[in-house]
Amino acid sequence: MILKKPKSLILQQKQQKQQEEEKNLKRFPKRKRTVKSYALGDATNDNDDSDFDDDHGVKKHCTLNDLSNGPVKNLWPLSRIPKDYDAKAVLSKKFQVPMAADKSNNSVISNSFGARRTLGMRRRPGSMNRLLYDPNAEDVIILWDPKEEEGLQRKRQEEEAAAIAAARGTTSDDENDDEKTVVEEELKKEQKPLRPGKKSLSEILGLKKEESKKAPVMLDPILTRILRPHQLDGLKFLYRCTTGKVQPDAFGCIMADEMGLGKTLQCISLVWTLLRQSGEMGKPTIQKAVITCPSSLVRNWANEFTKWLGENRVRPLVVDNSNSKEKIATVKRWAAAQGQVVNPVLIVSYETLRAYTKYLKNSPIGLLLCDEGHRLKNGSSLLFQELNSLPVQRRVILSGTPIQNDLSEYYSLLDFANPGLLGTPNEFRRNFENPILRGRDADASEKDRQVSDQKVAEFWAIVSRFTIRRTNDILNKYLPTKYEHVVFCKLAPLQMELYNIFMKSPEIKKLLRGQGSQPLKAITMLKKLCNHPGLLKLPEELDGSENVLPADYHSTGRHATVNPTFSGKFMILERMLAQIKRETEDKIVIVSNYTQTLDLIQTYCRQHRYGVLRLDGTMTIPKRQKLVDRFNDPEGEEFVFLLSSKAGGCGLNLIGANRLILFDPDWNPASDQQALARIWRDGQKKDCFIYRFIGAGTIEEKIFQRQSHKQSISNCVVDEATDSERHFSLADMRQLFQLNNDSECETHDTFKCKRCIQGKQYRKAETMQYGDASSWDHYDKDLLRLPDPMLREEAGKGVVSYVFGFISHLK
Repeated sequence: MILKKPKSLILQQKQQKQQEEEKNLKRFPKRKRTVKSYALGDATNDNDDSDFDDDHGVKKHCTLNDLSNGPVKNLWPLSRIPKDYDAKAVLSKKFQVPMAADKSNNSVISNSFGARRTLGMRRRPGSMNRLLYDPNAEDVIILWDPKEEEGLQRKRQEEEAAAIAAARGTTSDDENDDEKTVVEEELKKEQKPLRPGKKSLSEILGLKKEESKKAPVMLDPILTRILRPHQLDGLKFLYRCTTGKVQPDAFGCIMADEMGLGKTLQCISLVWTLLRQSGEMGKPTIQKAVITCPSSLVRNWANEFTKWLGENRVRPLVVDNSNSKEKIATVKRWAAAQGQVVNPVLIVSYETLRAYTKYLKNSPIGLLLCDEGHRLKNGSSLLFQELNSLPVQRRVILSGTPIQNDLSEYYSLLDFANPGLLGTPNEFRRNFENPILRGRDADASEKDRQVSDQKVAEFWAIVSRFTIRRTNDILNKYLPTKYEHVVFCKLAPLQMELYNIFMKSPEIKKLLRGQGSQPLKAITMLKKLCNHPGLLKLPEELDGSENVLPADYHSTGRHATVNPTFSGKFMILERMLAQIKRETEDKIVIVSNYTQTLDLIQTYCRQHRYGVLRLDGTMTIPKRQKLVDRFNDPEGEEFVFLLSSKAGGCGLNLIGANRLILFDPDWNPASDQQALARIWRDGQKKDCFIYRFIGAGTIEEKIFQRQSHKQSISNCVVDEATDSERHFSLADMRQLFQLNNDSECETHDTFKCKRCIQGKQYRKAETMQYGDASSWDHYDKDLLRLPDPMLREEAGKGVVSYVFGFISHLK
């Protein structure tokens, strides 16, 4: 049986509600204008299932009193309304901007009407606290794993604890257990909150920092597919050094890989990894990086970033040598930028960076990367001092040829990368340099040699942790075969006569007696004469030369022509260029230390209408990379590229050519090695042929012998012969100015080769070592056994006297 309310009770309740409404209307009179109805739902909809129907199904309007006192249902947003909630009190409050966020709700303040985002405050990026890449992916490469690091750290702590316990010796096991228990209780007290169940003031105000989570550092998948195994090893080495994993107080290193091993790609991978990740989740290691390099490589570095990472991942800021106000303003803005920097990588030449260091000294730089870093070998130079003053802790030096430096210069490189690692210069000389040099002396005692060996081992124990060195033998399985030849060229008859006149001149005789003061001038004149007599102003510069100059000889004027018959090297060059142009589709690079030599070769090419391009110190930086790209284009018409070793011998990729001629040698073997590595590098598809022209029996052969001596020195970096051009003894001076016409190859005679009989090779070496020409194949003047058809054509011409041949590998 269902009991119904009496009608009298229902009427009484209605009257009470009407009276309350009338009271509210008196307190809050209706506005004259029409107002929007606040009825919940659509009042015109008859099918509306409203929760505000009375018992008889009459629709009811919601008032403030209803919000305050009556039960409210289905009010959007859905939330639980507390019993003591007063809507009028909330709406009558003065609006205030929220000043703090509840961290537990991801920067969201909760109220009675549901969750709302804070106003006027930056939301903490919770989405950033996640891994960038999947550590469980099939091809993932992890550079650093916190779990492995924790295991190693725990192992070191156990070893240290065991060592301490062994050192004490008197502490019993019970006492050790008691000590461990005390330490554990103290740690628990430190971790125990002061007020359990309550938030601290910093948590309430949103000032407490969130605890960082350890995360593995992984290589970007776009680079995983590109890097080769040796490049991955190099990247891991770079990352460990620059993040202090090798030694906590050392963040620098030297990458001394030989040319062509991909140092640029490894460093781009390092920069990209440090900009995106660190050992903590959602945080980068660095925000900005500076890459400094020779001016000819600035644009090349920018192109490499685009090539490997695309156009949108990293947009480097490229600053050339122009010292305009716009460039200065750009560098100032870059230095002042913080947080998410639009151009996080600054690429700049050494000269420009030296001038702009005053604008960068107050800007925290995460990483400084120095390409062709052997320019920092002089610790007292202005460049070294200016770069060393930059506020940067992580420093990476790239140099394919650091071992050509002597010990003090190598110390400068190490001290720049990790200041104080080997002590002060005086301490280094006392602890390492002097004992090592003393033991390497020819008259050293047995004790001095033992001390020297011990110091070398001690030195390398320190240095090897921060230096990585790989030879280009690794490239054999990736690149085509390289055939390198040292071609000894006899002098032409005119060159021979001029050389003898020069040797008999009063200036040379005075110089050989030790009374001359300009030996470098005489050396330079002889080196130019070995290339072509047209490089000298004859007969003005050489007295007596007018008697031997032919009638058709012309000086090097503006409209002068080049006669190849006046030079042995030019005769070989003439036949090579004609054969390459006629029989192949190959391109060739010709490198020289003298722009005057390049002038002669350029004039000769124009005489024969050979397409030629030229890069030297006179070319502006923006044009250099465009010239390289033009030459590397397979459809380009130019097949000769003239390159100055001083201006562009470092870092250029000239893979459009597969032949290279080094027209004259340099005293520093590193300069020649840089020039020789321009074509045999990543991207090369054809077999490469490299020719090094040496004037047989002349001063150039003496230079080559000193190069061989330098390259055969042990890897302890000590090199007494560095800068020998400035430090000749009187006996060395006499030897330099001798012309040897009695031997086909004076250098081969000094080798005392056991594989050759009277200069003819009868047995090949078991292994070829690139730095030791005595292990190369030796070919006498018949040249018929040479693998290169271009050089075989020189057989019987009477110009090539001897050839050393090196083959990288056979496929």
